[in-house]
Amino acid sequence: MQSIQSTNYLVHFQENAIKEFNIHVNESSYSKIIFLVDSNTRKRCLPYFLGGVQIKHAVEVIEIKAGEIYKNLDTCVTIWNELTKRGADRKSLLVNLGGGVVTDMGGFVASTFKRGISFINIPTTLLSMVDASVGGKTGIDLGVLKNQIGMFSNPEMVLIDSFFLRTVSEREIKSGLAEIIKYGFTFDKSLWEKIQVFNEIDLSVINTLIYKSIEIKNKVVLKDPKEQNIRKALNFGHTIGHAIESYFLENKTKQTLTHGEAVAVGMVIELYFSAKMLSFPMAEVDKLKEFTNKFYQKYDIQKTDFIPILNLMVYDKKNVGGKVNFVLLSEMEKCKIDIQVTDELLIEGLEYYIN
Repeated sequence: MQSIQSTNYLVHFQENAIKEFNIHVNESSYSKIIFLVDSNTRKRCLPYFLGGVQIKHAVEVIEIKAGEIYKNLDTCVTIWNELTKRGADRKSLLVNLGGGVVTDMGGFVASTFKRGISFINIPTTLLSMVDASVGGKTGIDLGVLKNQIGMFSNPEMVLIDSFFLRTVSEREIKSGLAEIIKYGFTFDKSLWEKIQVFNEIDLSVINTLIYKSIEIKNKVVLKDPKEQNIRKALNFGHTIGHAIESYFLENKTKQTLTHGEAVAVGMVIELYFSAKMLSFPMAEVDKLKEFTNKFYQKYDIQKTDFIPILNLMVYDKKNVGGKVNFVLLSEMEKCKIDIQVTDELLIEGLEYYIN
């Protein structure tokens, strides 16, 4: 697969990934090479990657606990302290090997340590490959509020190797597919057409879906790197999806949802808003809802959960002047950004999902 040129770095794929890593590191003057991993990727992913590494440096490893609940400032302090103990300086390289938690937080840690050191992202989940790998967003959560602290900062390169998908659960792959469905509705309906016939994960087409998704996101990011206009379309399903994800995270009586599961629900509800406000075909809304309930599952949202979920939307990063902004669709591949939805329709959309 041909490498993709992003703003000022390249995304390399499959066999080219580790080859380009070796070339880059051996041609650079890094003082230290430090891998950031979590407890899962240290065991399942690091040995594979290091097996192909041929560099002149000794490699050091910092391990953090796995999970969204550790994507916070306390973990950042732990990593900064570890970097300091190991004598990392401004010429050090941090290699983030993991899912979106590791790459988002690792990028943030690197960008703030000694006012910025270089980093490389190696995403190991489908979600992080198609979403977190491109765009320069780094960040951490503030309590249960997603990605409230962060900055735009680009890696030296991004390495995509679908081998890592063998190390994650089917649930995690389904989580990543939700983001690909998002690209289908907003920019390329052929992606949705390929996925909607899935009864189970079809790994034979995953590489194609990954490459196409990264191509789409990269084109959008090149046009709008700081999310002032068209890049906001990539938040389809996320406004209410993030609120649902946060609510399920903080509510001890609920099963924690993956990011993709919450976004899948969010897309159903926001597509319902699209039908009511922009005449998006209701038959297509029903089709997405049916697929989501079958391919993921129907999640336990009760009427008593509506107000707490809607209250969490106040903290969405796209909001301006206290107004909650949505991305809605008038038809496939045609988005409207910065749309406000009435309280009545918000409740109606949640009721549509649970009924």
